[in-house]
Formats: sequence, C-alpha cells, structure tokens
Amino acid sequence: SVVHSFFEDHDEYRPPVWKSYLYQLQQEAPHPRRLTCTCEVDNRPKYYGREYHGMVSREEADQLLSVAEGSYLIRESQRQPGTYTLALRFGNQTKNFRLYHDGKHFVGEKRFESIHDLVTDGLITLYIETKAAEYIAKMTINPIYEHIGYTTLNKEPTLKKHLPVCKEVPDGPAPQGERLTSLVRRATLKDNVHTTKYEKVHNFKVHTFRGPHWCEYCANFMWGLIAQGVKCADCGLNVHKQCSKMVPNDCKPDLKHVKKVYSCDLTTLVKAHNSKRPMVVDMCIQEIESRGVQSEGLYRISGFSDLIEDVKLAFDRDGEKADISVNVYEDINIITGALKLYFRDLPIPLITYDAYPRFMEAAKITDPDKRLEAHHEGLKLLPPAHCETLCYLMAHLKRVTQNDKDNLMNAENLGIVFGPTLMRAPDLDAMTALNDIRYQRQVVETLIKNEDILF
Repeated sequence: SVVHSFFEDHDEYRPPVWKSYLYQLQQEAPHPRRLTCTCEVDNRPKYYGREYHGMVSREEADQLLSVAEGSYLIRESQRQPGTYTLALRFGNQTKNFRLYHDGKHFVGEKRFESIHDLVTDGLITLYIETKAAEYIAKMTINPIYEHIGYTTLNKEPTLKKHLPVCKEVPDGPAPQGERLTSLVRRATLKDNVHTTKYEKVHNFKVHTFRGPHWCEYCANFMWGLIAQGVKCADCGLNVHKQCSKMVPNDCKPDLKHVKKVYSCDLTTLVKAHNSKRPMVVDMCIQEIESRGVQSEGLYRISGFSDLIEDVKLAFDRDGEKADISVNVYEDINIITGALKLYFRDLPIPLITYDAYPRFMEAAKITDPDKRLEAHHEGLKLLPPAHCETLCYLMAHLKRVTQNDKDNLMNAENLGIVFGPTLMRAPDLDAMTALNDIRYQRQVVETLIKNEDILF
C-alpha cells in the first residue's frame, strides 16, 4: 500500500500505539460511596452536605466506613476543633486526609468543585498508584516521543493524506484523531532551509483534559478526573507532569496557540511564524529605511502614542499583513515608536536577563580590546533568535549613525534611547538599576560602533 511504502522510506516514523493498561486500571478503581449522616448535626459548614458527621472519633469513622470500599465521610477533628478530615475507605483501611476549602475543596494541589469529584479523583489516584507504582516509575524509559521523527518528515501532502492517525487500543477506547494533532503537526512541519533552527523550551501549564487522553511522550493514559497532566501553551503538546521533565527543548509553536505578536516571547514568535526574526523588526526597519533615515531626531522624537498603539494592534491582529506604509502612518516617528515599544514589551528583553550581568561587566572595562572581547562573550550567552535580531537591529542603527549630519543621531545618542529599551536589570533594587542606565547606554553604543566586528 501507499502508506506502507511511504513508511518504509521513512522508517524513523511509527504511528504510536497507545497503551491501555492505566486506562483499564482507572475503569477498575473503586467508586465513591457517600456515607450520609442520619441525624441533624450542629454547626455543619455550609459547603458540606449530608456526608458531614460532626465530631466523631477516628475509631467511629473507621467502623462506619467498613461497609464498603470507596465509602467516605467528613468529620470534625477532635484534636483540632474547627478543622475537617476526609475519612476514606481504601484497600480495607480507613485513610484520613486534612480537608480544606477556599471556594473549592482540596487535600493537595488539585482543587475540586465538589467533594464527590475530589473523592472520585482520589480513589483513581490511590488505585493506580498502588497497583502500578513500578509501571509508573518506568513510564518515561521507552518514550514514543523519540521515535516519531517529527522534523524528519518533509513530505507534507503525502503524510497528511495517508497518515493513520492512531492505532486501535485493545480493551479500551482509542483516543480521538485530535489527540494526535500536535504530534501530526510536528511530524508534518516542513523544515524551511532558510530558517535558522532555534531551540525552544515547552511552555507547560497544568491542564484538565475532557474525556480520555493519552500522554504524547510515553503513550500511557493520563489518569484522574482533573489536572491529569500538562499542556504546552505554545504548541499544544499533552504529557504527564513527570514526562514533561524529559521532553526535549523542541517546542514548535502553533499559530493557533500564539495569539499575539507584541508581549510574546521572541523565540516563541519566530518559531511560530517559521522566520529568522520577528516580523515587527523586519517590517519596521524596512519601512524606516525605505523612507530614508535622514529624519532629524530619528528614534529620539516620540510619535503620537495612540497611533503607536494602533500599529501594535495591527501587528497583533494581522501579523505580517499589517499595513504600516506612509499612506496609513505618515509620521516616521510612529514606526520608530512601534519598534521601540515591541522591544520594551518583550517578556524577556532582547539582551536577556541571563546575559545582562556579563554586558554590565563588559561596559566597565577600560581597555578597549578587552572590552570588545567581553562584549563578544556576552553575545554568546544570547539565545540564537535574540542574537540574530540584535545583529539585524545594530546593522540598521549603524546605518542611522552614518547619516548623523542630518538626523543628529550618533551612536551615543542611540545608546541613550535603546539602552533601557533592549536591556533591563533582573530584579535589582531601584538604586542599582539607576546606576546601570549609564552602562546600558555604553553597551548599545559599543554594539553599534563595532557591529561589523562583533556579529
């Protein structure tokens, strides 16, 4: 078959076989059985129901719960009145958990709308972690992740047409096609030969999956009722919390997750758009240079802030289709203002927090050759996408300084404007941050003047 011959040529790809063992265990887990109190209890907190038994001892609770596995009740602690305990029957023993409520119910990290949900999730977790402790410990040893040649498949149309989304899982429902969306997308992403490969860490956030979901790292079921795992907010990868620590830094952001251009991490943005640099930087610089860089006070004079905000919204809404031409924004200072705002809005500055101390040290060196060498060392600490963008910007600013007779913007003046725009002190006190401004200016000045040597 076509599929067979295609995969023979690309033997690094194997459609994942989802493992059903943990799914089956979740199906077998005991169900919650609420033990209701038959008499009226004084001072029952309004967020508990008839499962609240008031101040009963551990022994009494143990006796009451011995009727069935999964039975539960809530009692007020005798040792610490005003605190509450969830007593739960599991493995022929009564387990006691300190119970909290802050609008939601919780005994650990997970927060639940109802006690019933908390107990359901608790019984699933206890059952799976008791029955499969060894299995779970070894879950990350043979991941499917490494065998799905995400970036090795470049025949997008062939793959999309013939890729079997997932194999049938014996003794359990197969995950829906969409389970594999992020994996298939990764597998079909074309590697653009013109695009620099940038490493990017995943942006994992705890996530509640509706319906059964399988981990895209180890292929095992993600158990529990809520917060069963984590999801990458940038590329949509779904994995167990413990598997997330093993996933390589190969996030390929998906535009449907990356909603904006401004205030978005620089590496995330360029990977999502499969570009070398943020389109804001390229488009603004090209627009400025096409109009000529002779305008007096270029980058120093501020444009009208409402119109700068307008440019920002245009990029966030339309991306590279944003119209920033002279027909729409006649004043060049609006475009320079929008570019400066882009750099100011970056969550991690263009000269990153990690590289900041090295550049500060470099600026304080008096010997010119050593100072240049130290700046070069600082540049090595920047992520590739940051370094590429900085290089492009400095080459542009160098061209601006070559017209300083007209625009009155030499490297020193541009350093004053761009120092605090491109670098921010990582959590320093106000006084130190103030002292740093002088050195920030000098760093940018050095980078502009020596742009041809440093990059």
